[in-house]
Amino acid sequence: MPKRAVFIDRDGTLSDEIGYVNHVSRYRMLPRSAEAIKKLNDAGIPAVLVTNQAGVARGYFPEERILEVHKRMEELLAQDGAKMDGIYYCPHHPTAGEPPYRAECDCRKPKPGLLLRAAAEMDLDISGSYMIGDKFSDVELAHVAGCKGVLVLTGYGRGEWEYERENAGITPDLVAEDLLDAVEWILKDINKE
Repeated sequence: MPKRAVFIDRDGTLSDEIGYVNHVSRYRMLPRSAEAIKKLNDAGIPAVLVTNQAGVARGYFPEERILEVHKRMEELLAQDGAKMDGIYYCPHHPTAGEPPYRAECDCRKPKPGLLLRAAAEMDLDISGSYMIGDKFSDVELAHVAGCKGVLVLTGYGRGEWEYERENAGITPDLVAEDLLDAVEWILKDINKE
């Protein structure tokens, strides 16, 4: 039977938003992120990373760099006994770079391709799941895919909420201070069902 999951944006949500992470040494986990992932692990709810990484299409770094950064992310999470259950990324951009990375794909958020692929490969129920991110495009992805969307105020989130919410045309199911606050709300939301 498919299970619900929590889909999590990377830059600005799980880790610092520093622009393009073109070297492993620049990757920094946000405070309380590992604790948030560990809470999902302990509750038996898959934690699934979904991230746009157009730096590849733009020629800022090779695709291997994404894998190196994700390896470092996994090492940092493991130090606190936490782990991602799935990692999905989109290296494409519709107008930048050269093929095959310059592409109009279905995996670049807010399109639902990453969530659909994760659901198929991991036997997940998207309709019972949640998407957490620091941009309205993450909340839009949640609504397009049919799950609940949470906007965190880390990364671009506070600016998006303060200055863009009137024009966004999207209402998050929750606005949370950070990933841990979002996860704690999700666990309560699940338990009240």
